[in-house]
Amino acid sequence: MKDFAAIDFETANGQRSSVCSVGLVIVRNGVFTDRFYSLIKPEPDYYAWFCQRVHGLSHKDTDNAPVFPKVWRQIEPLIEGLPLVAHNSPFDEGCLKSVFQVYQMDYPDYQFLCTCQASRGHFGMRLPNHQLHTVAAACGYNLANHHHALADAEACAWIAREIL
Repeated sequence: MKDFAAIDFETANGQRSSVCSVGLVIVRNGVFTDRFYSLIKPEPDYYAWFCQRVHGLSHKDTDNAPVFPKVWRQIEPLIEGLPLVAHNSPFDEGCLKSVFQVYQMDYPDYQFLCTCQASRGHFGMRLPNHQLHTVAAACGYNLANHHHALADAEACAWIAREIL
């Protein structure tokens, strides 16, 4: 696969609509051509301790962040015509659909591909698990800042370029 957009969301709480950050990596002709990262004011706007423990974000990071529709207006032209790739894509696709619904935005029929599922097919039992950091390492990528949305999107893009 040579042209795609790898995307990753972090959420503030158990609600998929509560995206608090997004990372995006655009790949064209196999080359990383663009990167985008933004904090997002989550909706609903509260942080669950277990989410904070995973990604380290809190109100102090997002109280003055833009709301999702403003951020998506920046992303939309970058991903036009590209399939979206995510590691465990049902989660990220679910986040995107949920936040579109919360803000009553018309949801385009984005095509999502999953590097976690692709990893299971490609590596099978040769890996101890198919978590992002494990698969990234198997593909030769060192994921140093796991659960930062841009770092995770970069790892996903690397994996997609290698095995999709």
